[in-house]
Amino acid sequence: MLKREGFRVLSNDHNAYAHTLARCYVQADREYIEHAAEKLIAEFNRLAGQPGYFTTTFCERSRFFQPKNGARVDAIREEIKKKSLEPELESVLLVSLMEAADRVDSTCGLQMAYLKQWAPRAHNDIELRMPDVLPRAKHGKSRAFQLDAHDAARELEADVAYLDPPYNQHSYLNNYHAWESLILWDKPEVYGIACKRMDCRTRKSEFNKKRAFLPAIQQVVRDVRAKVLVVSFNNEGYIERKEMERLLETRGEVTVLTTDYKRYVGAQIGIHNLNGEKVGTVSHLRNLEYIYIVATPALGTALELPDSEEQPASCRDQLSLFGDSPPQRPVPSAAAPGRVAAKPESTAELTPDDLSVLLAKHKRLSNGDAQRLTGLPANELRALFQALVSTGVAYTTGQRRGTVYHPTETTDTSLAE
Repeated sequence: MLKREGFRVLSNDHNAYAHTLARCYVQADREYIEHAAEKLIAEFNRLAGQPGYFTTTFCERSRFFQPKNGARVDAIREEIKKKSLEPELESVLLVSLMEAADRVDSTCGLQMAYLKQWAPRAHNDIELRMPDVLPRAKHGKSRAFQLDAHDAARELEADVAYLDPPYNQHSYLNNYHAWESLILWDKPEVYGIACKRMDCRTRKSEFNKKRAFLPAIQQVVRDVRAKVLVVSFNNEGYIERKEMERLLETRGEVTVLTTDYKRYVGAQIGIHNLNGEKVGTVSHLRNLEYIYIVATPALGTALELPDSEEQPASCRDQLSLFGDSPPQRPVPSAAAPGRVAAKPESTAELTPDDLSVLLAKHKRLSNGDAQRLTGLPANELRALFQALVSTGVAYTTGQRRGTVYHPTETTDTSLAE
């Protein structure tokens, strides 16, 4: 999304399959690889199946894919390897193959297990498609790295750093081991019913260990080179919210956004024994996701953040961390020397009726837009907007930065009259 908006993005992930996804969607630029990729995808879609390692491991020893599709994966993957393509083009083709296989798998999304009965989609024939590779961002070439998190924190530099560490013992290598084997194509020995790579037992991240997690994340937070940090974590993670806040406060002022969402798929399915019988009930099916925003002293001027810590996702437009500019409220020049204040349309206290007129004039407003136009704080504007929505004067739509408010037809008509 950030690249689509024109930003130069640096992505980092230690797993090979995730790095390949990033090299396709973040680093590769459509104008340079589209013609060659589409030609090769058409060629690969004509290949006949040739059973090999993938078929044996994931279709016969386990049941992640039907053998007819496993044989096609084997044939296409071997052909990609033979061609010795340049890295970005190869990544686009590998992602095309990975996503094609994902559309015909027989799982609930993770590769810790497969379904006892074939999923309906598993009967479909595998077909490669061109991934939605973006053109180069206007602010420069994006890059995908495959560094250890500590090395990335020390070596990479950005205005905004988004950190998404593991929350607990669940490992992405274990969850997506088949994709790791497909990308590396090292044909490793496997173990267990799910045919996991042997190195799933040895490639353990310190971020997946309870005792090692805190010092590991402390070091990354200390070393990461950015003016703003955005950290996502949830209420089932190794450390609690207050401890995370204390840690992040060593870098700057912290604001927290909270979002409610469904727990991982295993919790939705329930607790079963080895015979597939349900033997227990899950304690809860919802989680709280915490988004921590850290404005470091290097930012220079404070971010305009929501007044309340507990905010729904609909208020994220107010942050504008990834937008063209942060929202600005009118402040005396003496209090913020050198800062250009936004000029509000009115400095008087607004009523819902005033806001409805403003909304009709502009046709659409986010909370952040209204802040810039009126100079009112976010919490007051939210209350005014909610009053308009509850009385039918306005309605909302979700946009990439949060909720956007629109006037109803009634508002437009009455204003025109």
